Amino acid sequence: MALNQSIKLIGIGDNGQESLLPQYAQWIEESEVLVGGERVLAFFPNYQGEKITVKGGLKAIVERLQEENRPTVVLASGDPLFYGIGGYLSSKINIEVYPYLSSVQLAFSKMGESWQDAYFVSVHGRSMKGLAQRVDGRAKIALLTDVENSPNRIAEYLLTFGMTEYKAFVAENIGGENEQYRWFTLDEMKEAEFSPLNVVILKRTEKGPEWSIGIEDEEFIQRKPDKGLITKKEIRTLSIGALNLQKTTVVWDIGTCTGSMAIEAARIATEGEVFAVEKNEADLENCLQNMKKFRTDFTAVHGKAPERLDEFKDPDAVFIGGTAGGMEAILSICCERLKENGRIVLNAVTIENLSEALQAFKQNGFETTITLAQISRSKPILNLTRFDALNPIYIITAKRGS
Repeated sequence: MALNQSIKLIGIGDNGQESLLPQYAQWIEESEVLVGGERVLAFFPNYQGEKITVKGGLKAIVERLQEENRPTVVLASGDPLFYGIGGYLSSKINIEVYPYLSSVQLAFSKMGESWQDAYFVSVHGRSMKGLAQRVDGRAKIALLTDVENSPNRIAEYLLTFGMTEYKAFVAENIGGENEQYRWFTLDEMKEAEFSPLNVVILKRTEKGPEWSIGIEDEEFIQRKPDKGLITKKEIRTLSIGALNLQKTTVVWDIGTCTGSMAIEAARIATEGEVFAVEKNEADLENCLQNMKKFRTDFTAVHGKAPERLDEFKDPDAVFIGGTAGGMEAILSICCERLKENGRIVLNAVTIENLSEALQAFKQNGFETTITLAQISRSKPILNLTRFDALNPIYIITAKRGS
């Protein structure tokens, strides 16, 4: 890094130089190098120094700034430390940050509501995969958009999951000449036209559906007339607990069937990712319908494991509800790709599968604990009550040996 480096990162609004404090304007005028995107650099047509346009990745810009000795200013929209380039630049070089108001802050001011209690998420240059479980149930959500993930696309996505309890406030060209603020229902937002520069704020106006851990079996869409191919609520709850899921966990669900385990996992690992595979096309279709009903958005594919597992990210947790005769190959891959401190939970119905699983885990250097769950549910009989037994299940939890 150059010894005499003098770099300032200054946030700027859509009204260009008018948004700058006099001191900031002076620093820009006195600098010899001005760095920024094409749009913000265009605010300074008469700049006398060298202009460097940021395009694509920032690595080349950082390398250049590390060797720069001249007084340098980097320009960025709004608050550079709020989903901007500031976090990356400050981790690589010594830089002084002078933020402008963020677009989200300005949008909330026009909306006339507080924003410290909002949930913030950016879909700018990012996939919306998993957004459903991240935003469901939140009272206030601010979304940073882009041309592809526009307000129209966001509305279409949310309506797929039935999130009609939300209204949307869209702020366009904040601080610019064509500034505009409007309220929409999601149906209206889906059809409206918007400037590429916008922020979307979702506000919940009525109560939506809620589910706790251990969703009732009857809530899930299942194969008809042969119901029952589902991890039962009690076993599901015990298995979810054994997986030790966190907000950012990456989960595999092998043999997902109705998707009950994957759905419960996605509603816990809201900032993580869930991948599911199912060999039966009809069951997979039920899983996809259940995803929409329970407002979860994860990757569910058709295939007989270990097929398709190579398409998934390395997991922190793996649930195996069925192996269809391929246990050895499946466990070999799961054990190999499981991340450090991860867990594999396997449900077995027969003592033969229990024995095979234990042997496979041992061969892969994993330690196991087993819970035999024998569950009975009350059932009315005339004016009395009896208990109806569910199939006993071996819940095997495996962790890498120390």
